[in-house]
Formats: sequence, structure tokens, C-alpha cells
Amino acid sequence: MDRMKFLSFFLLCLTSVATGNKANKHKPWIETEYQGIVMENDNTVLLNPPLFALDKDAPLHYAGEICGFRVHNGPSGSGSVQFEAVVLDRSTGEGLVRSKEPLDCESQREHSFTIQAYDCGEGPDGVNSKKSHKATVHVRVNDVNEFSPVFVERRYEASVPEGRLFDRIVRVEALDADCSPQYSQICFYDIITPNVPFAIDNDGNIKNTEPLDSKRQRVHTFWVTAFDCGKNRAQADAQVVVTVKPSCKPGWIGWTKRVEYTPGSGSIPLFPSLHLETCEETVWNIQATVELQTGHIGKGCDRDSYSDRSVRRLCGAVRGEVDLLPPPSPASNWTSALPTLPSSDSSLVFSFNGSNHVAVVPDSVVGALSGDHFTLQLWMRRGGANIQPTTTQTRGNRKEEETIVCSTVRNDDSFSHYSLSVHGCRLSLFYWPDVSAARPVKFLWKLEQVCDSEWHHLSLSVQFPSVTLYVDGVTFDPALIHDNGAIPNPAPRQRMFIGACWEPEEKQKEILNNTIPEVKYVGGYHGLLSGVTVRPGSVEPHSVVECLYACREGLDFGDLETLGSGMKVHVNPSQSVLVLEGDDIESFNRAVQQVTYRNSLRFATPGVRPLKLTTSLRCFNEESCLSLKQLEGYLVVLQPDAPQISLSGVGPHLARPAPEFEGPRGVPLFPELRIVCSLSHAVNTAAQGMEGGALMSDAVAHTLDGCEVQPLGEELNPEREELLVDMDVVRERGLEIINTTAYIAITGAESISVYEDVLRSVRYRLAKGSARFERRFRLSCSEMNGRYTSNELTLEVNFLHSLDSLYHPSHLLASQQQFLHPSHHAGELSGHTLPNPHRNSVVPGAATVIIMVCVGFLVVMVILGVFRIRSIHRRGEGARGGAKEGSSQWDDSALTIIVNPMESYESRMGISADTEGEGEEDEEVAESPDDASDDQRIIIKKEGRDGNARRY
Repeated sequence: MDRMKFLSFFLLCLTSVATGNKANKHKPWIETEYQGIVMENDNTVLLNPPLFALDKDAPLHYAGEICGFRVHNGPSGSGSVQFEAVVLDRSTGEGLVRSKEPLDCESQREHSFTIQAYDCGEGPDGVNSKKSHKATVHVRVNDVNEFSPVFVERRYEASVPEGRLFDRIVRVEALDADCSPQYSQICFYDIITPNVPFAIDNDGNIKNTEPLDSKRQRVHTFWVTAFDCGKNRAQADAQVVVTVKPSCKPGWIGWTKRVEYTPGSGSIPLFPSLHLETCEETVWNIQATVELQTGHIGKGCDRDSYSDRSVRRLCGAVRGEVDLLPPPSPASNWTSALPTLPSSDSSLVFSFNGSNHVAVVPDSVVGALSGDHFTLQLWMRRGGANIQPTTTQTRGNRKEEETIVCSTVRNDDSFSHYSLSVHGCRLSLFYWPDVSAARPVKFLWKLEQVCDSEWHHLSLSVQFPSVTLYVDGVTFDPALIHDNGAIPNPAPRQRMFIGACWEPEEKQKEILNNTIPEVKYVGGYHGLLSGVTVRPGSVEPHSVVECLYACREGLDFGDLETLGSGMKVHVNPSQSVLVLEGDDIESFNRAVQQVTYRNSLRFATPGVRPLKLTTSLRCFNEESCLSLKQLEGYLVVLQPDAPQISLSGVGPHLARPAPEFEGPRGVPLFPELRIVCSLSHAVNTAAQGMEGGALMSDAVAHTLDGCEVQPLGEELNPEREELLVDMDVVRERGLEIINTTAYIAITGAESISVYEDVLRSVRYRLAKGSARFERRFRLSCSEMNGRYTSNELTLEVNFLHSLDSLYHPSHLLASQQQFLHPSHHAGELSGHTLPNPHRNSVVPGAATVIIMVCVGFLVVMVILGVFRIRSIHRRGEGARGGAKEGSSQWDDSALTIIVNPMESYESRMGISADTEGEGEEDEEVAESPDDASDDQRIIIKKEGRDGNARRY
């Protein structure tokens, strides 16, 4: 019994021991956080503290041993993939963390993940193993100096003025791609080019070590390199270029004193390379004024060079204007007492002295200017440099108004009065619609153009109560319109004065009794006037006025769309002054380079136009603000290519029977006239493989403004001869004609075809029995108011007379009379024979001349015979008898004359035109048959241009 109890107790003990060995009661333990370091070229992580896992079940087998570590994602969700942890000793729990693949500090410098240890459980299969808590591991990847510095730019440029030392001229910069401060920082820079006057610090700032001289060396070029703190040198060095500028002088740079303009070029920039240098002075406002002086060109600027009437026609202006200051002539003598001045545009300029220089327009002219709708136009230039009254003048001693035009005209059953005056810089129109009933109205304009002593055109359109003023084609509204109040009524008498006004009459009885008192002038005008015209009726539209009198040249701005922000451009109405204003220097320089000069005339007036540029600067520091001097230059308008006007199509001779000239219509002088206008210009022949230069002539469509037909020698005798023109054609084309005994002139701007039609209609007519032998005429044309002229075409008119009416002493004399003028045509020979036998006083003289000519002819023939004999003797080698025979023989191949005295004048007239122009050719007379009858003709055999014999 006891034995059985003992065995049971022993088995129980063994069971208890076995059960106690398999029990895994505790979890492994590790630190809560680890700090690790790993090099870029290594995969083992050095942890602090070292990785050890402890288990309280030790030293039990399995339960007290550490079988492994598990790596989990860190807070950022990455890290577990790149790292792993292995157990080095299961009993001590030592472990190792390492990376699965090479790490890159530049891509990711720090990694974080969690790690967890687990034991071996209760057996070799790891059943019931326990895990420790999760510990955070921070791994930092240590950098390796694997990258070299790289410069941000391969080339650095800077500009500095000469003669100064600078703390920094330019800064170079290099970067290193390494991740650590030790290797990514640039520790120092170095200039590797020797012997340069520059130094560089560790921050890359380059300065000069001595003052630089632009004359000695304008550009300095050198190389620099960089080193990181690991002493790696830059992969590529950087180049530094320092330009030394001359000493800075504030002002405009690139100013060209002379600017050339070729007519027909359109618009050209005046300052293409101009820019403002402020020497680093800060400015907040820049204003530049460009002034082009054109007052000496024509009337203030370059305008159309045609006459005023021609320009009106070209611009489509309404006709019907009356010239109040016409050229002095017997028909318009009221301007003969006024002094005149020369004008560059060939217009007539009258001078007024403010006292006795007054033009009184006759009543016959004033009577056609009635109505309250009219347009007054004139060119005006005030006398004196500054005529504006000073501010110290009182009301009592002010200068009186200067009257330009003063007029009273009749309107049906009433009279209206107006006067145009200037006072200082004010222009006034005093208008009285009805001098007997209505009250006057005064219109005032304040204009700089009135007192600047320059030429200006005024166009005043009155459609009462509306008044429009155009000055140089620009509209100006009245500054003030007021009623003048109680002013004495002008006398109801029709009259008009230019240059002053009349003193009001107080004695009306003298006027009613038709006794005119002595007129006293008041308000005399002091200055120049030209082209004063009045046109009653409707006013001109603005487009026509602008076309008539606007300047064709002036200043302009290239492209307003490219104008920078803050920039302003202002151009005065005459385009002679352009003002630029801005606050940014760069934008201002670009704007100045777009200031242009334009001239729309094909034949611009050549000459010099002075040019000025005035600049004002406003700085933040007004005391040290820059002051720029005025720049002066000049614009040269070159001579334009002169047009070549060629007249052709008319032969040098015109032969017609005298009765045709005595007809009612006469004979046309230029029936086949041709007018061609061309321009010659230089051609670059080098581009075409030719040597030297050449001129190319291009036919162009031009406008003529005048042609003149002038008889050469004595003037036309109005009782015997005259020149006729188709006046319907002239009036239809709006041309003007002057027909005198000395010349006939056709004027007015029109096309070449119109002038051809008019000149082809010019005819020459003789009175009955007034035929003469010849008359010569000269034709010439011009354009641009006589500026360019054509060639002079000379025409000789020959009058052909009938042979039947001529007196001949003998048949032989008659035949010799024709033969003795071989240089003339057959028709001209007959026209140069003896005059009419009814003029008895002429016949004896003519017969004597014929006899003398015949004797001279025989002498010439004898001399020719002797000369021929001598020449045969010199050449002959035969017998003397043969020589004599040869010398006595007459060569009848040279000339044979067969005379038929009964031949009529009409039988020879049919061939007169065929021989024209061949008088200088060699003549050969064909020998007639011996049995020729009495109706044989004089035959002159000539070689024409076609090589065929022609009969006359």
C-alpha cells in the first residue's frame, strides 16, 4: 500500500516538472526609441543604444530566447521596405538593423520605422511566442562628398565706370548637390586667371583692386572657380566679363546733328539710337520737347507748290472765290500802290505798315459779295517778334485793334457789315447782320498763331449766327461771343477796305447829298497778307479745308500702341512741336526713338529745317537734380528727283496751203502732240553684274499746271493773225487762259491728257491776204508752279502759195527757182517762190534775185567741171587724148532737168508732204527720155527711208 502511494506521488512530481518547463509567461523587452546612423556607401545601421531584446523567461529554452525582430512602417508610412533587423544571438537577444539596398542622402536623408522583438515560444515550432512592444527607430543617412560645385551661370557680365573702386562689381554663385552642410556648402572661390586687377571673397563678390581705365583696357575677361568644404573643385569654371565705361556724363547719348530725308521716303525716325543717360540718378519725371522749325519754308511749312486756285481744284473746293488782293493790272489796279515781297512759293505777298498801306476794293467787286453766308480766307503773318501788349499797359493806353478786312455789303434791301481784326493774341470778328436794325455781335478767339510772327492760314466760314474758324486746317471754337452794346451804326454804303477800316461818318447829310467826305483810316494792320479771297455761298467742309491748307510735313510718333505705361505724347496742330512725358527711363528712351519726320509731298521742298531737343528732369532730390543742355541739329531735305517733261509728236516744220490758214478755224499747230513725264533714278547695276552706275527712267502720272505757246520774233499782229483755243474745253476743265499778242498761257493743275487735248486744239489763223512765208512758235509746259519745266518745242509754220499766181521772167528761171532750194520740200519750194504779181513793188526785186542766183549756179557748175578734169588727170594712166575725152564728158547721172512750164500747182501739191524731213539727203535726178512730151514733170530721185524712189 505504501509503495503504491509513493509511485503516485513520484508521477505527480514528474508531471508538475514537465508542465512547468513548457510555460512562456513573459514578453520580450526592448528600448522604446533608437537613433541610428548609416553611411551612403554602407548598409549597416549603428543604433544608439544597441539593439538588445530581454526576456524574463530566460534561461528557459525557447521561452527565454529571442527568435527575431519585425520591422514595421513608421509614422510617415515608409521605412520598413528599405530596412530589416536580424538576430545575432538568440540567448542574449542582440540584434542588427541594416538596409536592404543602398541609400541616397540627397534623395532622402532621414528614415523612421518601428521594430518589435518576439521570443521562440514553447517549442521549436514557435508555438505561443510572445512579442515585445514596438520601438521607434530613427535612421539618419550620413553624406559622402560625391558631388562637385556647379556655377549658376557660365558667364557673368558687368559694366562699371572708370576711375573708381567698387566694393562689389558682380557676384558669382556656385551650388553643391551634396545633402550635408559639410559637403554642400561652398567654402571659398578663387580667380584662376593671373594678373588681373580683381579680387573675390568667400561669398563670390568680385571687386576691383585698382581704378580701371577704359583707354588702357576697355574689357576685362577672367575665370573663377569654386571649392566646397570637402575641397572638391567646381566641375566647370565660370567666365567673368567686366566692361569699363568712360566717365559718366549725364545727357543724351547717340545724338546725330544732321539727319537726311529723301523725298518720297514717307516717315523716317529722327533719333533711332538716342537714349538718355542719368548716371544712376533717380528721376521721377522726364519731359522732352522736339521742335522742328519750318517757318522759312514757304508759308510756315511745306505745302502743295501749286497756285491757290490749282490747289482748290485738286482738293475739290467749291468754285466762285473772289480775289481781294489780285496781282496789279489795268483791270485790278487797287493793289498797285501796295508794296510786295518775294515769296518762295511764287505767290504774291503784300506788306501793310499800319498807316497808309490800304487796299480799297472797287464797288464792282464788292457788289458780287452780298449775303450773310460767305467764306473769308487769307494767309497772314503779323509784323514784329512780340506784339502782345505787356501787363503794365492800362486800358487807356492799350494798342488799338488792327483791322485786316472791313466790309459793308448790300443784301437785297439792307446792308450788313463785318470786320476781321487782331489785337494782341486775339482774333475778333465784328458782325452786323443789318446796320439799320440788328445789333452787332463780336466773336473772339485767343490764338497763339496770331502773335507768333509766323505764316498761318485763316479760313472763316460765316453762316450767321454760326461762325467756324480754321487755322492751318484745324478748327477753333470762339472763346467768347458777346453783344457790343451801343455802337454807332455804320453808314449804309457799300465798300470794302483791306488793311484798315474807315472812320465812322457822323454827318449823314453829306452822304445823302452824294458828297463823299475825305476818308480817314483807323485800325491799320501791320504785317503781311497773301491770298485774301471771299467766296459767297455755302461753306467748305472740314475735309476740304484740311486738304487745302494743312502742312504736308511735320513731326509724328511711330506707333502709339507700343507706347509704354505712364508715357504721354502731345503734338501741336501744325505738327512742328512734339512733347514727350514719362517717368520710366527705359520706356522714355523707346518713345524718343519712335519720333519721326514725315513729308507727304512727292516733290518736297529741299533745304534745311533746324531741329531742337529740350529736356527737363525732376528728381526726388531737387537740389542735386540733373540739368541737361538743349541739343540743336538740322534736318536736310534732299533735292527730289526732278521729273522730265518731254514734248514730242510735232515736227520742226508745218507746211500748209495759205488758204487753209485763212479759213474760219485756221490750222491746228500741234495736232499730234504727245506729253510724257518721267522720273530718272539711280539703279544699282552691281547687283546685275554690270559695271558702273546707270539711270532708270520711269513714266509716271503727273499733273501739269501750265503751258505756254509763244510766237518767236515779232509779236502777233492782231489785225492779220491770231491764235485760237477751244474755250469750251478750257472752261469744262476749269483751266484759265491768258491770250495776248506776245503769248498764250493756259494755267491750272490738271492731268497730262487734259493738257494734250487743250493744246491739240490750239489753231493759228490768218486774215485774208495776210499770208507770209513762215512763222515760228515755241511751246513749253511746267508743273509745281513753274518749278519743273519741259523741253522747248519749236515749230516752223510754212505757207504754201500757188505757182499759177506767181510771176516768172522765163520758164528756165522758174525751174531754177525750184532747183536752187534742194534742202526744202517740194511744197516748201513752191511756197518760197515769187510773191503775188499784184504787188508790183515786189516783182523787180524778185526777178533780179533769180537772175543772180542762176549766174551763181552756172559758175558753180564750171568750177565743178574743172575740179573733175583735174581729178581725172591725176588718176589717169592712159593717153592724153583719153584724158581730155574723159574731162570733157558731162556726167548726166548726177542731174537732169526737164521743165514743163504748163504744169499746174495742184499736180505738185500731192507729194509735198512725202518729202518733208529729207532735204539733207543726197539727190539724184533721173534722166528723162529724149522723146518726152510737154507734160513731163521735174523729177528728183531721192533715196527715202524705205529705199524706193519718190516722185515730186
